[in-house]
This record gives sequence, structure tokens and C-alpha cells, in this order.
Amino acid sequence: MLPISQRREELASTGDGYVNGNGAPLNPAAAKRAESSADRARSGCSGHVAAPRPKRVPTECGDLPFLIKRDGTWLYRGSPIHRKELVCLFASVLRREDDGSWWLQTPAERGRIQVEDAPFVAVEMDWTGDGPQQILSFRTNIDQVVTAGPDHPIRVSHDIITCEPTPYIRLRGGAGIKAVEARINRATYYELIALAVPRWIGSTRMLGVWSQGVFFPLGELPPGEA
Repeated sequence: MLPISQRREELASTGDGYVNGNGAPLNPAAAKRAESSADRARSGCSGHVAAPRPKRVPTECGDLPFLIKRDGTWLYRGSPIHRKELVCLFASVLRREDDGSWWLQTPAERGRIQVEDAPFVAVEMDWTGDGPQQILSFRTNIDQVVTAGPDHPIRVSHDIITCEPTPYIRLRGGAGIKAVEARINRATYYELIALAVPRWIGSTRMLGVWSQGVFFPLGELPPGEA
């Protein structure tokens, strides 16, 4: 990521940006464009094929003053970022490491941020068909649409004290085994429950939903319930 001096005052006053270790605003889109332009310039010189460059290691910027709230709100220095297009831009360079930590990373720089739960929220669901032919699609708070299935499984986590369920859907992989997910909000979860059907999994009768031929358990059915 490259410093964009022209936007320093705007970003400082609105909170709609982030900074590197030197306090300079960073722009992930500009960094990507600069990398692409440099690659084209090298490959076009004198008709020669450019030699492969070694993979660039992003500069570590330490902790950035970002927090993603449980409801999907992005905060910069404690102030909400209201510009959705800017949130979508930052979301495009969000990475999750194998240890569960969250980073904003471009080819040039990377910095750690804080996330309360999942960084995104599934706010709407659409479905077609039924049974194993059923297809469930979810829209997130940044307007990303994913279809539940082998690549985007649904899982439900239960609070160890209250047993309250919290459902998630996988959006993309992380750097290790921990994925980038969206939390399915309560209203959408109720719609999901309305589509649920019982099924035996081993010796346990589960309530769950089908999508793209995959059955996703939502919870165990109490004995005696249909």
C-alpha cells in the first residue's frame, strides 16, 4: 500500500481510512494498481520476457486502529466508517491467519485489526427448490452473495453457558484452517429454521437444511419430537 498524501486531511477528519506505522494514510486500491503498472512496464521493455520476481513480503505495520463490531460495523479510531464503498474496499484485503488473527493486507503492507465476532453479517436469504435439490443463497452486509454448499458450509455454534445458537456461513478460506465467515443474523436464521427438516445422522435425529445436495445440521431434535 502506498501513502496517498492528497487524502491525508480527508481521512484524518472522517476516519474513513487507515494509516501505516508512520501515520500516513493507506489506499489498498492504489497499491494494487501500482503493482500492476510496474509489472506491465517490466514485461514490455525491449520485447524481452520479464524474469519472475521474488514474492514480495508485505511490510508489517503492527496494530491498526480498526475494530469490526459484531453487527458488522467497521470502526476507525472508535468512529464508524459510513461509506459503504470504502468498507467494501477494506473488506477485499481482509485476511485471517491460522491463529485466528485478522489483518488488512495488500502486496505492500499489512496490519492487524480487531474483530469482535465474524467480520460480516448475512442479512438476507433466498431459496429455490426443496429437499436435496434446495438451494439457499445469502447476501451479506457488503452485498456479497454466496450459495450454501460444499464450498460455503453453514455451521452453528452454541454458547457454552446459555446454549444459544449462533449460525455462520463460510465466505472464503483463510491462511490456515480458520475461514472468513459471515454471522447469519437473527431474522435470517428464523427463515432458515422455517425451512429445516429432520434427518438421522448416525444415531442422532437432527434438524437441518439442505442446499446444493448437502445437509447442514442446525441442532439436535429432543426425543419424541417429529
